[in-house]
Amino acid sequence: MTGVPASATGGTGGRPAPRGKLGAAAVNQASLWNIANILTMVRLVLVPGFVVLLFQDGGHDPAWRAWAWAAFAVAMITDVFDGHLARTYNLVTDFGKIADPIADKAIMAAGLISLSYLGDLPWWVTAVILARELGITLMRFWVIRHGVIPASRGGKMKTLAQGTAVGMYVLALVGPLATLRWWVMAVAVVLTVVTGLDYVRQAVVLRRRGLAEERAAKAAEAAATTGAGTESR
Repeated sequence: MTGVPASATGGTGGRPAPRGKLGAAAVNQASLWNIANILTMVRLVLVPGFVVLLFQDGGHDPAWRAWAWAAFAVAMITDVFDGHLARTYNLVTDFGKIADPIADKAIMAAGLISLSYLGDLPWWVTAVILARELGITLMRFWVIRHGVIPASRGGKMKTLAQGTAVGMYVLALVGPLATLRWWVMAVAVVLTVVTGLDYVRQAVVLRRRGLAEERAAKAAEAAATTGAGTESR
């Protein structure tokens, strides 16, 4: 017993499995429905749900904001687990590679923009965080042919700080807790800027190294071509 359905191992009842493009497409489609991708899709669905809950009764009702916080918290928790499950159990798919970062950015952007619209969070904070996230994403594409910039410990701390701060702002906190959330958001903004600058440094170093390696390879190829031409004379 392998635990794999018969249709995935050669068919049922001795009949051969479908071959060609149609059979391959069926297998690839089935592989999308794994626990990691399902958690990512749940997070995507939670984004509009979170916004609807937050804006109920004008957006300042403590009870509705508590429900909005619960939706936001579930979304952040699924962010922790889906990537871990995908890597641990080899569930990485092309869908997950695209949808996971989109879901991450969507829930955070929804929280920041909604809070700024309600007047709970300064717009400049939202602008700084979203500009950093968008800029780093575009920069990764800029240097992707030279290599991949790995996620750093600072980046993970930044994500944790952002999630904690936004979650605290979603809740209708008063008194010392309201002051505490301001300091948590301040830490999140500082980590956002510092880690962003570090990613820029890494991207510049990676691109320079990649270009230097390309030039060295071209020079070696040209030298080899010249040497071969000399020997043939």
